[in-house]
Amino acid sequence: MNPNIQNPVIKAVFFDVDGTLISFKTNKIPESTQEAIKKLRKKGIKVIVATGRSINSLDHIKHMEFDGFITFNGGYCITTDGNIMFKKAIDSSDIKGLINYSRKFPLSFSLMYEDKIELSDATPEVVGMYGHLNLPVPPLHDKDNIDVDNVLQANIFLGPEDEKIFMEKVMPNSIASRWTPLFADVNPGGITKQNGVENFCRYFGIDISETMAFGDGGNDISMLKSVKIGVAMGNANDNVKEIADFITEEVDNHGIERALRHFGLL
Repeated sequence: MNPNIQNPVIKAVFFDVDGTLISFKTNKIPESTQEAIKKLRKKGIKVIVATGRSINSLDHIKHMEFDGFITFNGGYCITTDGNIMFKKAIDSSDIKGLINYSRKFPLSFSLMYEDKIELSDATPEVVGMYGHLNLPVPPLHDKDNIDVDNVLQANIFLGPEDEKIFMEKVMPNSIASRWTPLFADVNPGGITKQNGVENFCRYFGIDISETMAFGDGGNDISMLKSVKIGVAMGNANDNVKEIADFITEEVDNHGIERALRHFGLL
């Protein structure tokens, strides 16, 4: 734990979804987490989702009340009432490079837009990933009619050992992050969850020194490092725990509630 954190004044808390709000074991948000978020909002603390998912892949958590959504790892930020605060597409030349590469070498990928997701193919690995996330398998795209100008995020199914060279050669204007060895999230260069946090801080008039965030995957690192208190879940990847200010329990062991109580927010 960061020893410099004492009696923090927190006005906004940002939550990753998969592995943080939602348990991979139950595919549900623990009751303790739901109650904790309700209590935060009653105290006037803003509660904002920060995810690599699209806004249309969050129906399973929208029964709860949030103040905003950082989606596509910061590439698309929207308030609860539908105000789009920020939106940035991947450089079209990178998408063309991805498509051309896939025509020469075996590679599965998905292209994510504001209103849809399309797959290059539905391999058992890809289908299994969507099942793991409790999401329907998206349709295949028309290989001869791909919209390359409006892709907000791509998921590239390749291992971590191949990621660096692939990005340098095929998608040099984009950045990759991951929370699983199965695939990498690819976003526009310079866009991370940290950008989403900064956008919402400006929108609500909150200083970033008055923020807290929870996460478990590599795509949460920029966010956890940028806020006043970055909390890694007990089930987080080791590289996330290394940079966190505090490590709490796992999702299913009331990790979010325990951390919020530890810092006096509940």
